[in-house]
Amino acid sequence: MWLSPEETQALWLSAKVALCATLVCLPPAIALAWWLERRRFRGRFLVDALVQLPMVLPPVVPGYLLLLLLGTQGPLGHWLEAQFGIVIAFTWKGAVLASAVMAFPLMVQPIRLAFRLIDARLEHAAATLGARPWRVFSTITLPLAAPGLIAGCVLCFSRSLGEFGATMAFVGNIPGETRTLPLAIYSLTHVPGGEAGAMRLALLSIALAVAALLVSHLISARAERRLGFSDHRSAHAEL
Repeated sequence: MWLSPEETQALWLSAKVALCATLVCLPPAIALAWWLERRRFRGRFLVDALVQLPMVLPPVVPGYLLLLLLGTQGPLGHWLEAQFGIVIAFTWKGAVLASAVMAFPLMVQPIRLAFRLIDARLEHAAATLGARPWRVFSTITLPLAAPGLIAGCVLCFSRSLGEFGATMAFVGNIPGETRTLPLAIYSLTHVPGGEAGAMRLALLSIALAVAALLVSHLISARAERRLGFSDHRSAHAEL
């Protein structure tokens, strides 16, 4: 399956956008998942609902809101351009932001579940031995949550690879700048003779998604074995 230069360009741009979106999402996803899972506060349901909102909205709506806010005529976008010369709309950086917004909820949920499954007594034991909260979090909580972190990263990466609506609304379909795999497939279906290229990219997208899921499964299974989760599951099954 040979790709044309334009199709190869769309593939590499998609990979770059998805990787950057995953890296952008990871720190706030860890912090928010821990906060929502370990803290009880007024308005917690509202915060949780806002996190999940991009999953239930039409994707073009977050993209349009990003354009209103960060477009060259938007309040934040105009300020960034005037003060720092930074333009986000209609650039690949805007595609990263759109993908991150849409994929963020998919990263938060498995990380939050991983934190929920951790035995809090282990953290308390480390704290009673004199470990500071940050050391407990970095040496106990995060390693135990590794399978959830991996699952969240893979889901975020895969969702970013397939992001279409928000990207189209916020950064457009510019060849070499914002035309990722989904946008390239869309473009090829609207030009004469583009069906073959669209099929190649569609099959490639499926292969990438399957590969990402397999890698996630293998890495998660390895992490669970190292943490002893599989032994615990076997013991519970025997009981």
